[in-house]
Amino acid sequence: MSTFEALSDKIAKRQVVCGVVGLGYVGLPLAVEMGKAGLRVVGVEKSQRVVELVQAGGSHIKDVAAKDVSALRRAGLLEATLDMRRLAECDVISICVPTPLGKTKDPDMSFVVTATEAVAEALRPGQLIVLESTTYPGTTREVLLPTFEKQGFTVGEDFFLCFSPERVDPGNARWHTKNTPKVLGGITPGCTQLGKQVYELFIDEVVPVSSPEAAELTKLLENTFRMINIGLVNEMAMICDKLGVSVWEVIDAASTKPFGFMKFTPGPGLGGHCIPLDPHYLAWKMRTLHYKTRMIELAGEINTEMPAFWVGKVADALNDVGKPMRGARVLVIGVAYKKDVDDLRESPALDVLDLLVRKGVKVQYHDPYIPEIVEDGHTPAGAVGRSAPLTDEALRSADAVMIVTDHSSIDYKRVGRLASIVIDTRNANGAPAPARRPEPAVARS
Repeated sequence: MSTFEALSDKIAKRQVVCGVVGLGYVGLPLAVEMGKAGLRVVGVEKSQRVVELVQAGGSHIKDVAAKDVSALRRAGLLEATLDMRRLAECDVISICVPTPLGKTKDPDMSFVVTATEAVAEALRPGQLIVLESTTYPGTTREVLLPTFEKQGFTVGEDFFLCFSPERVDPGNARWHTKNTPKVLGGITPGCTQLGKQVYELFIDEVVPVSSPEAAELTKLLENTFRMINIGLVNEMAMICDKLGVSVWEVIDAASTKPFGFMKFTPGPGLGGHCIPLDPHYLAWKMRTLHYKTRMIELAGEINTEMPAFWVGKVADALNDVGKPMRGARVLVIGVAYKKDVDDLRESPALDVLDLLVRKGVKVQYHDPYIPEIVEDGHTPAGAVGRSAPLTDEALRSADAVMIVTDHSSIDYKRVGRLASIVIDTRNANGAPAPARRPEPAVARS
């Protein structure tokens, strides 16, 4: 029996042991779905706090119920460890580590490289490795494959290698790990076949593609599509502001068209781990091929300007009532990167807070999901580090209230009733104040 046949038979009998490297927003939900399918899972994580929490039957991810982790722990189907050597026990290894950008928007591949080296040290015949971390096209073939082949094994014969991009949407009650279709591409057809076979044990639909590069580029297209359309609608918000028209009214009217239009809404900027970062992986890769991704660059520029645009609207509103920004009291509502999540990653609220503090504003924030801002460096944590209660007095005493993240639990009608000035970046009230009417054009000879 060949190595391929032996692993396929083991998968069919649900006898494979699965390893998940990284138990974060992607890894822990994946590990739980594997366990629910009756597979034994070893989660390898560098954070001792996370390991201890999972071992105790807890969850640090809002979308993963502690009761599910606890049930899998009791059944002996899930364990967490700091020991990378445990990967040698695993027949299937999914790598789910962060892929941040550097300060110059170049990919930081250090987490992927470290995980790859750890897997290589544990590599043995009969293992399937699947990279899930979002990255640039070519990573699986150019970074992982050579590292594994240095161990003396042949891909497609001794071991099997695929890429399958994560599609996690934190806070989404409808679409989650199990029922979101999973794209997967292997180095060889056999790799793809085995990857599909094992993932179909715990994912409702697996979508095979011809190569890892196709799978890598699929994820980048998905989020580049969103980033560019958000950039377009953010620019439309600035256009409408200059023309004295409500962008929300225009979007709602355009949305009545039953074909050819997809609704996107403006906001204070891009947030989360995917949309602000993923397109830049593609842009970086194309720069190495002497090609400039013009739409990505332009959309990124527009989206990056949005925090300053909205802080400018605060300044305008205060100026209209004769108050300078320096010394003004501004209450920011919501700092998570999107509604109803406890995730601060790349949140535009951090830029908003930073800009306000730099202008001498006395800032407080309220967020029911973020009791304390603990991000390093970028955040003015010393000034606005802890969430303030959203009391009537807090709303009345603020010179301006700025709605940055529209959490569902907040009564925005109350906010509008008690606050003297409301700058609503999300149209949370559903009835934004009219934009400033533009100056009439004057014909000049």
